Amino acid sequence: MNTVPKLEWKAIDKRFNGAPVLAGLNLSVAAGRSLVIIGGSGQGKSVMVKTALGLMRPDAGEIALNGRDTVGLSERARRKLFAGVGVLFQGSALFDSLTVWENVAFRLINADGVSRRVARDRAIGALERVRLGADAADLYPSELSGGMQKRVGLARAVVADPEILFFDEPTTGLDPITAAAIDALIVEQVRHLGCTAVSITHDLPSARTIGDDIAMLQGGKIVWQGPARDLDRTDNPYVRQFVEGRADGPITSVGHSDARAVHA
Repeated sequence: MNTVPKLEWKAIDKRFNGAPVLAGLNLSVAAGRSLVIIGGSGQGKSVMVKTALGLMRPDAGEIALNGRDTVGLSERARRKLFAGVGVLFQGSALFDSLTVWENVAFRLINADGVSRRVARDRAIGALERVRLGADAADLYPSELSGGMQKRVGLARAVVADPEILFFDEPTTGLDPITAAAIDALIVEQVRHLGCTAVSITHDLPSARTIGDDIAMLQGGKIVWQGPARDLDRTDNPYVRQFVEGRADGPITSVGHSDARAVHA
């Protein structure tokens, strides 16, 4: 049995203008598991994902993908290592000047060298997997609702059959019904691919739906980690305050705390 984590943050530090955002952060994700990272705004959830994707370099520590440290890799080595990664960005991040199918197939055409004809067929297949028909392929993002744009972003994330998927606030800005539909599609796609997933969100219904495991980031550290079913059972003070939405507790109203690594 392979015990090497699919993804691991090891003693990660990251500062901006001298202020710590991540402070000795340690977290690992097992292969085939869906991990959701929760926490308030400004706690560094997006920074965690950006360091994992190589979009931001940590000041200290290691980030291992499939057991290999990714920090300091050459661009060529990084591109090869990250070939099995898909990302659904916050706000979908679609290209306005490209059609839906071209957005979905962007990586296939521009990074993987797939012909436009084959890439279009694969893009339409990915669109169908997220409940969008071929009739949407030649539309532009501006012609789609927010929920449909999110589905296109999801199709783009899964079109290359990745080994690991990242979801950055996947339901932000969506109404509850649309958000629930996106969550269901995420679960379906992760199971279909049999891949590892890492999501960041402050949306607790979403976290409970898509996560096998949940970790809470506060004060630059993981202050709790456990199975999703334990989120409502733990007596961890940070989790309890966050879940219950209380102003009183170790988390202050401006997002700071005296967080120390506390695990249930």
